[in-house]
Amino acid sequence: MTTISGDVLTELMAVIGGSDAVELKLTVPDSYHRSTGDALDLDPVLAEIRQVVFFDTPDLALNEVGLVVRARRMPGGLGDTVVKLRPVVPAQIPPELRTSGKVSVEVDAMPGGYVCSASMKGKSDAAAVRRVVLGQDTVGSIFSKSQKAFFKTQHRTDFGCVISALSARSTSSNSSFCPRR
Repeated sequence: MTTISGDVLTELMAVIGGSDAVELKLTVPDSYHRSTGDALDLDPVLAEIRQVVFFDTPDLALNEVGLVVRARRMPGGLGDTVVKLRPVVPAQIPPELRTSGKVSVEVDAMPGGYVCSASMKGKSDAAAVRRVVLGQDTVGSIFSKSQKAFFKTQHRTDFGCVISALSARSTSSNSSFCPRR
């Protein structure tokens, strides 16, 4: 069993105060799925089905620079997108972003540690996300101008350059990625 040390727990508790949400992340071995679901009073029949798609270059360059680009589609034609930067220091996020209602700071706690991230959600729909997944539309088409600007402002890299790298993923395993400026 992996635990969080006292020092890390102290840091985690301090960071939680500057966050909007906390998610506990854990991995449950297959042999414990049922007992874990029962213990948490989860009914798989009542679960919400979702398709979640993470975009990255073949060499995981986005992950390397702390960027998560995700889209999701759900029944009923619903969909959404997220641009997430991690790690972040909550106190270092510009106040105008924190108070905009568009950016949320999350703490993901998992066995052995935690990570803080800043996320900007966007609206989409299931059909648009599906078109991107099928290669019928570009990745950039489902992300808002605000999300692209958030990435550029905080990460000093043009989202359009990132999108070009993502688009190249189907044609080359050595796609280029734009370095930070």
